[in-house]
Amino acid sequence: MTTELDAAQAALAAEHAAVYGYGVVGGRVGGAREAEARQAYDAHRARRDALSRTVTDLGGKPVAAAAGYELPFAVTDAAGAVRLAAFLEDRVAGAYGDLVRAATGAVRGDAAAGLREAAVRAVRWSGGSVPFPGLAERD
Repeated sequence: MTTELDAAQAALAAEHAAVYGYGVVGGRVGGAREAEARQAYDAHRARRDALSRTVTDLGGKPVAAAAGYELPFAVTDAAGAVRLAAFLEDRVAGAYGDLVRAATGAVRGDAAAGLREAAVRAVRWSGGSVPFPGLAERD
């Protein structure tokens, strides 16, 4: 069982990775989707900052961002950037799903909102959806 603090730290780490990843997306997506990438980048920065405060409020020291992140695949064009954005949103939704399961009260409500926002962005980027976003099959 994951503790609320552990799940908040994991969601924060996912937000750090998303902020980094959207730097790559923004550099490659171009055209009409550039504004969408910028909005997602800003949303992830705001969620990252809020999660840092949550971790502190839960008695933890917020996990720091890595200097860099390994991308799941090469992003060489706009199509790859769109795929990366969808991947990032799915990953963030999963982290928020874990936080929803572990948290209570306002933290749980904020996590549910973060999950919902990531799921909506994932649909916009991928063009498809899953029945229960953020709920991955667990071993």
